[in-house]
Amino acid sequence: MSSEPTIDHIGLSSDLNATAASLLGLLSGRPMTGWELYATFEDTIGNFWSITRSQVYRELRALAERGLIEMGASGVRDRRSCTITPLGRQTFAAWIARMPGPEQIRFPLLLTVFFGDAVPPEKLRDVCIVHRRLHAERLATYEAQLPQARAEAAYPALALEFGIRYERTVLAWIDALPLMREA
Repeated sequence: MSSEPTIDHIGLSSDLNATAASLLGLLSGRPMTGWELYATFEDTIGNFWSITRSQVYRELRALAERGLIEMGASGVRDRRSCTITPLGRQTFAAWIARMPGPEQIRFPLLLTVFFGDAVPPEKLRDVCIVHRRLHAERLATYEAQLPQARAEAAYPALALEFGIRYERTVLAWIDALPLMREA
């Protein structure tokens, strides 16, 4: 029997949060600094999972303390390369294989529309117009990214396809709002 701890032995995956697990997943590809992780996170899963730079560094410290990553020596601007450990890979594999919890919708525009009676109608319409433009831009970006995503990796492309359908649905919903039909 190996003396090295395993996931089953110490139960690391059960208390791993989604942000920490996502960082492990990104580090599975290659070592990165916290800055690189934040940029990669934003460029990939940042469209459906939010994170702040301070969260990245806080999670990296916690992951290092748990032996799931190793942090290299400080480099330029105090940047440290982070490398996933074998235990980190095992922890990520156990975490990602679990049954995901239910999604939680956090949609600021929906909150504003819900309380729309407290907003002057012209202001609410302006807010919806701005958000419609943002969603149309995001849809165009996703649609432009899809061919390359499909060529590179099937599963990230499936997530991008969800984003395209989501943006189309949001645009249709905004367009159907009675206040958007008023001139």
